[in-house]
Amino acid sequence: MAKRRNEYISLSDALKEFVNENKLETGMDKVDVRNAWQNLMGNGVNNYTTQVQLRQDTLYVSLSSSVLRQELSYGKEKIVKMLNDELGKEIVKSIVLR
Repeated sequence: MAKRRNEYISLSDALKEFVNENKLETGMDKVDVRNAWQNLMGNGVNNYTTQVQLRQDTLYVSLSSSVLRQELSYGKEKIVKMLNDELGKEIVKSIVLR
């Protein structure tokens, strides 16, 4: 059980501390990467995206269109850079398109 403190802290600081103490950062990163993919890629790509999954530092994206998969494979490095810029830290190091 956590210690009780007498001083006041902001809610955002309390939530950050809770996430750090309970080691929830990896789960939060997985959700953040999925949301960043949806925001950056737009409706055209999201319609063909069936699954976005982060394992370790690799992003696995399942697509239902082979043509789109081939087009996105040409810009993997750019997509990684855009995702990490959106997230504000380097989480994704490579992308696997399936």
